[in-house]
Amino acid sequence: MSLQNLLCGEDASFVDSDECVFLPSETDFSVTVDDDEDEDESVAVFLGFEGEFLPGIGFPASLRSRPFEASARREAVDWILEVRSYYSFSPLTAYLAVNYMDRFLSVHCLPQANGWPLQLLSVACLSLAAKMEETVVPSLVDLQVGQTKFIFEPRTICRMELLILTKLNWKLRSVTPFNFIDTFARKIDSSRLFTRFLVSRANQLILDTIRVVDFGDFRPSSIAAAAALRSADEIPDLARTDHGSAASWGTGMDKDSISNCCRLMQHNLTESDHRRASMTPPKFRVTIPQSPVTVLERNEGSSAVSSSSPSYSSSNKRRRLN
Repeated sequence: MSLQNLLCGEDASFVDSDECVFLPSETDFSVTVDDDEDEDESVAVFLGFEGEFLPGIGFPASLRSRPFEASARREAVDWILEVRSYYSFSPLTAYLAVNYMDRFLSVHCLPQANGWPLQLLSVACLSLAAKMEETVVPSLVDLQVGQTKFIFEPRTICRMELLILTKLNWKLRSVTPFNFIDTFARKIDSSRLFTRFLVSRANQLILDTIRVVDFGDFRPSSIAAAAALRSADEIPDLARTDHGSAASWGTGMDKDSISNCCRLMQHNLTESDHRRASMTPPKFRVTIPQSPVTVLERNEGSSAVSSSSPSYSSSNKRRRLN
């Protein structure tokens, strides 16, 4: 099968080199402001756009009904978090990688729920997220560290990146809970004495949410509000913050959604703390195959897959050796 068919009609010259160059979305949500009035205006803009960067309707419920696929997604997210820790990527980079992955999975079926297709997807999503947010990005081979079974050629990852970009309509500058958290922390702590802790703690809570598909039922603003409120509960001077007041932080914010997200976050917080306490530092390694083969290319005579899926072949990959 030709490269042009795999790339859905896109010009293959975009992925001729080992590293891809791509254009960011026209809408830039990275601007930060200090003035209270400007902050409120920015929150209003974020609230207006946040719905455009969510997985398809029903995706969390659909994934919950398929435990095997939900487990495979969790493993992919765990790998993204491991690599994020290894390279000291920002929390936003990991969050964006999972956002891209979930949005892709909600509109495109992989040929199998687990194995190399999902691993390739997670590598490509993390690569795109790192290029969006990090000033120093490892090579595509060096990015493939940790507990992975396969390693992919740079050109293969680039081709997967292009498929992801196409399915997401090139909308990578997503609105996330991190766009709201600074403003929400200052609304809770008008004295600014605890704002720094609130933001730091809330960032960790937000990062913990990406492992749990149930948080896909909530908008980024609700997740940010819940994270800020849960962080405030850990400070005696702020523990009496009225959770119901969070609905007034932006037009359209829903009190019930924030409350439900708080409850889910409390349950997830306990599990996450237990998991971190029992974790041992992972052993990372980079394995470069002697003769890498392209995963997206099919062997002659391989069986066809659904037209809604890319033409993958499980035989065209190289397993990582210990």
